[in-house]
Order: sequence, then C-alpha cells, then structure tokens
Amino acid sequence: MTTSSSERGVSLGMPQLPAPGYPDDVRAKLEADARELIARYPDSRSALLPLLHLVQSEEGHVTRTGMQFCADVLELTTAEVTAVATFYTMYRRKPSGDYQVGVCTNTLCAVMGGDAIFEELQEHLGVGNGETTGDGKVTLEHIECNAACDFAPVVMVNWEFFDNQTPASAKRLVDDLRADRPVEPTRGARLCTFKETARILAGFPDERPGAVEEGGSAGPASLVGLRLAKGEVAPARVVHPRVGGPHDEPQGKAAHQPSSAEHLSSHDAPQDSSASDPAHPAGPVAEEGE
Repeated sequence: MTTSSSERGVSLGMPQLPAPGYPDDVRAKLEADARELIARYPDSRSALLPLLHLVQSEEGHVTRTGMQFCADVLELTTAEVTAVATFYTMYRRKPSGDYQVGVCTNTLCAVMGGDAIFEELQEHLGVGNGETTGDGKVTLEHIECNAACDFAPVVMVNWEFFDNQTPASAKRLVDDLRADRPVEPTRGARLCTFKETARILAGFPDERPGAVEEGGSAGPASLVGLRLAKGEVAPARVVHPRVGGPHDEPQGKAAHQPSSAEHLSSHDAPQDSSASDPAHPAGPVAEEGE
C-alpha cells in the first residue's frame, strides 16, 4: 500500500511564477545606471556585483525582480545571478531596515563583550538575528568579523564603524536610530540609509555635501605596528610568562631593552621544542624521509 504526498504531509507546490518586472519608469532609470556601470568593465558580466548593489538600492534588498533585471542586462541566466547574490552576505534576500546594525561576534570582539552586546540588543529590540524591528528602522545581525579588532568590540551601522562599544552604548545607538536622532560614526562619513549606502557601493558618488571629506582613516591603535616598524615608538621589553624560566633575568639586573631586531614579545621568542631539545620527552624530530 502506498500513500500520496499529501497524506505524508509533503507539499510539492506549484512552479514559481516568473518574477514581475519593474515599472517602466523605474526600469528606464535602472537601465541608464546599469549602462554606466557595465561600461567600466571589459567583460560585461564583471559588473554583476555592482549591479546587485544597484537593484538593492532600489528596493532595500535583492528581489527576484532585481535578479531578473541583472540577468537581462548582462545576458546571464537567473541561476548565475542567484549563485552570486546568495554567496555574499552584503546582499539582502528579504526586506530590511533603514539601518543594518551588525555586531561582531568573532573571537576578539566576543571576548571583549560582543556576545553580550548582541544578546542585549536582541532583547532590547525584540528581534532575533537577521530580523527587523516593527517600525522598519533597524535590522540586527551578528557579523563574523568587522576587520577592526583593535577597536573591539565593534558595531557597524550600514558599514560605518562604531568602536569600543558596550551594551549600554549600543542600546543608546539603536534608540537614536529609531528616533531619527543624529548619529555620528567613530570613523568615516555620517550615516545614510541602507538604500543610499547600496547605491554608493554600486559605484556611484556620494553626493551629500562634505560626506567624502568626512571619510575616516586608521586610528592610533591600528598604527602601532607601523610606528614600531618606523622606530617611532620605543620597543617593548620582553616579558616572559613563567617565573623562574630559563630566560628570566637575575634579580637586580637592569632591565634589558631589546633592539628593533630582537623579539618584542615572549610569544615570538624562540622556545625549546622536541626539534631543538634532545632531552624533551618526545625526543628529537626526525627529518622527513629518515
């Protein structure tokens, strides 16, 4: 005896209908912008990434209509466009808020408080990861890395940095965003909406007066290594992790200040290993092939 798919609780559904087209005026505007973007590349399909940002700037996320438009103007299949749109997390697949609030929960930000910030924001806003507040203002998500570990924990709003955050400061930030109060990033230009950000990422100029000049640069914490390399900062003394270790300096001896050629951290200093210490319980390591 066999059972039907409906009896098993399986719905095969109907084939998805073709994506609806843009209104004529919207399509004409997008086609003009698309021609400008495509002209920048020797191979038209190379314009797919900026074109996805372009259609995202129109609707706030990449819709089936937007992907069909990209396929049409680039002479690609919708499968090729969908493969790219679903690969990159900067392309939203569902309606999103005016402000994308991303909390870094990767290693350093997490241990510095990123996990706590994300948990408190979820409770404060009443949304989960990737969800949007009822007023359509804020979409909250955790991000694997904001590439700003020296300012951890970091929150980004529409890809602008808000450094050294705490749960309290992050809650004030989202409250200000929802209340349309002015918000200034730690570094970079003043905030604009996610749609406006998407158009800039597509490759069109930021036309807000003075916004380009407001672009941020690396902060002091980011430049320490460069300053050390240039000899602008006195090198740190080697600090050994274990008292009484073989490298500790005798009591009363003046602290040794290593030269720039010496190791600046005990983590970088040579350590005994089974390869260099025959007395090591594991014994010396044989060369490959011996």
